[in-house]
Amino acid sequence: MISVAQQQRAADDGTDPDGADPDPEEDVDGSAESLPKGEIFELLRNQRRRYVLQFLKQDDRPVELGDLAQQIAAWEYDTTLEGVTPEQRKRVYTTLQQTHLPKMDTAGILRFDSDRGVIEATDRTRDISVYLEIVPGREFAWRELYLSLGAISCALVAALWLEIYPLAVVSNLTWMAVIAATFTVTAAAHIYHERNMRLGHGDQPPELSYGTDK
Repeated sequence: MISVAQQQRAADDGTDPDGADPDPEEDVDGSAESLPKGEIFELLRNQRRRYVLQFLKQDDRPVELGDLAQQIAAWEYDTTLEGVTPEQRKRVYTTLQQTHLPKMDTAGILRFDSDRGVIEATDRTRDISVYLEIVPGREFAWRELYLSLGAISCALVAALWLEIYPLAVVSNLTWMAVIAATFTVTAAAHIYHERNMRLGHGDQPPELSYGTDK
């Protein structure tokens, strides 16, 4: 029989009252441990897998492999659903069935029933979009922009301190307002850009919305 003191020590140590260690694959709420970031990025380096997630995030219902292949082929070949040729659809269908979907299913990013040809979203399907807010390889250089704005602001402050003409003609308060407005507008544009580039934001992948070159 386990004493109250033993139970308290077990609770403090994070172990089971019977002496068993907690399951390392479970979080405190019982959910499976999240994937390492490196594994997530490795899985999603492939454009076709990102397209799969885009399609699943548009509708939480299970989708047929044929419908998924048809839409991804349309995105990849820049055409309509009706314009996809049987060869294009088959090429996408085969690689999804044999390679991409099984790998994503193993990682828990989605649920793939190969016998029925049905794909379902999981909790990770929704959570993983945080890693795809900006299209890989098409990210705008926001850090460089902010660094440039900061350097320009410092140079402007130095010029005002030295009373260099014609900058000194405008009051310091006016220049402060210009600098503040510039950073505010830039930050607002940054936020707007990232929201529009989120996976699942529109009807097509952000790579297409952003004008990825073919």
